[in-house]
Amino acid sequence: MSKNPSTSKRPTSSLNSFIFASRWLQLPLYLGLIAAQAVYVFHFWVELVHLLEAAFGNQHALQSLISSIGYKTDAPITNLNETVIMLVVLGLIDVVMISNLLIMVIVGGYETFVSRLNLEGHPDQPEWLDHVNASVLKVKLGTAIIGISSIHLLKTFINAANYDEKVLMWQTIIHLAFLLSAISIAYADRLMSHHDTSGH
Repeated sequence: MSKNPSTSKRPTSSLNSFIFASRWLQLPLYLGLIAAQAVYVFHFWVELVHLLEAAFGNQHALQSLISSIGYKTDAPITNLNETVIMLVVLGLIDVVMISNLLIMVIVGGYETFVSRLNLEGHPDQPEWLDHVNASVLKVKLGTAIIGISSIHLLKTFINAANYDEKVLMWQTIIHLAFLLSAISIAYADRLMSHHDTSGH
């Protein structure tokens, strides 16, 4: 008596379905990143409100800004100067870039590894989401990290008097390491894409 083929394959099919469904375990991770995004939004507005209040002469807001950016000087600061404004604005830009990085990880990662978002035809669909995959996501994340590292390095150089030479040197070396890593990832992705194209 022969076995029904569909019956003999059922355990394997159930196991495959179970393994495939395990991707939903990543959902709490992406929800956690959304919560982290909310914290960054709150931090951005706190810093922006302090900047606006300091511009109108609020000394408490000014001291909060100076403390948050780690700016030190021998002379007491009683009003906003160009350096403080520049460091605060760079800090705000840094928050925005990290927020953009979070969006790429949340949306791109969810779309790639968990489930389709079915945004085709949606007027607000990000352009990069049309061709997102694991390789493209790695390159975009690498580029975003370089941008964030550049902002940090610029903030350090502007406020260089408050940093040790070793800190400046190591931050520069780490930034160059990020840059070389991103170039290597992009080059490897290009080689793989070229190999896949020539293979077809």
